[in-house]
Amino acid sequence: MRRLGFFAAASFLGVVAAAQERRDNRLTERAHQDRDIVYFLQSPETHAFDLYHDYTESRPGVDKYVNVVRKGSRASKPSARMLDTGESLKVETLRGEEITRANVDIGEAVQPDSEAVVVRFPAVAKGRSVRLRISETYTDEKSYRQEGEELVFDRSFGRPHNAVVLPAGWYLTASAIPAIVSLTPEGRIRLDFVNPRPDEIAVLIKARRRPSRGVSHSRFQVPNSREAQWATWNLESGIWNHSD
Repeated sequence: MRRLGFFAAASFLGVVAAAQERRDNRLTERAHQDRDIVYFLQSPETHAFDLYHDYTESRPGVDKYVNVVRKGSRASKPSARMLDTGESLKVETLRGEEITRANVDIGEAVQPDSEAVVVRFPAVAKGRSVRLRISETYTDEKSYRQEGEELVFDRSFGRPHNAVVLPAGWYLTASAIPAIVSLTPEGRIRLDFVNPRPDEIAVLIKARRRPSRGVSHSRFQVPNSREAQWATWNLESGIWNHSD
């Protein structure tokens, strides 16, 4: 009975220690989160968008980065390089049993339709770090589509910093999540999202194609806390112009 009690106590302590480790890992991972992801939307009828994510790895001994492709998306044209040196890195796309045979941990049970992009690099030395840039093209009919004359991008973001760049010739009409809206040097609309929480934000963006000719300004009445103002939306630049 005494021995049984010892094993029960040991098992309990093991569970507590594992739970503590998982909790600490969550805190550490979030505190050091420095991944930036930028999506470049192609024409909506293609359902495709290019993306890159910059990522810093500082854990000693780590020699690969694994990007698990979310269900419903298909990844193509993966590439990677080390931003510190410009060196191109080996990249491979693994699916189903290929993941298991390569002994790659994707953080979940491997399914027949599981897909992961694996980037390999020299193991990180103690006290050092590497900065990586991984580029891919995703196709996802469900999250990126065209409905009538509107572009719809509907995707959840779990990282602290994400940005979406609209296709050339499109202007923003709606965003369900607050974003910093700017214009790229190429004249494309960019939305930057910041998520300080340890969960996901459900990003929903709608946009319309800029007319090639005809009226280039529309007027909307936008009230503020003091008085109503008139705001002019410039369809050519995608910028609000406010006047008293």
